[in-house]
Amino acid sequence: MANEEKKDFNAMLHNNKDMPKFQVITDQKSIEKYGGNNMYFAPPIDYDKVMKKIPYGKVITIGKIREFFAKENDADFTEPITAGIFVSIAAWASYQRTEDKTPYWRTLKANGELNSKYPGGIEVQKEKLEAEGHTIIKKGRKNIKYYVKDYEDVLFDLNKEH
Repeated sequence: MANEEKKDFNAMLHNNKDMPKFQVITDQKSIEKYGGNNMYFAPPIDYDKVMKKIPYGKVITIGKIREFFAKENDADFTEPITAGIFVSIAAWASYQRTEDKTPYWRTLKANGELNSKYPGGIEVQKEKLEAEGHTIIKKGRKNIKYYVKDYEDVLFDLNKEH
């Protein structure tokens, strides 16, 4: 995304764009990759609601949120591209609000990777996670990425909170 400072992310967060919805996919490669043909689309606000549930000291991945939505809605999987976009929208919407903040920094990419698309980029997410007791590790020489060390040990289980 570009020009984040000029966009109204809270308006985007509340624009459900005809979601939630389901789509049956027919592309065989995608069916094999995702383990089925019943794809679920969650609206942006649902990502925000789930991200708000992650307590201090815990983390979640976008993939775990997608698995949770698929299970809750009897789908085979949750659409991955909108998931990444909507998590970023939730982060920026929180950043633009003065209250009712979402602890977006606790939502990680695959394998515990930090998300450069969040407000302030990797640096701000790293600071916030370290302040909550997490160790951030750097991997790579040219394409440097940052990860929460042993993130699996501090993953929040969305299925247990019911």
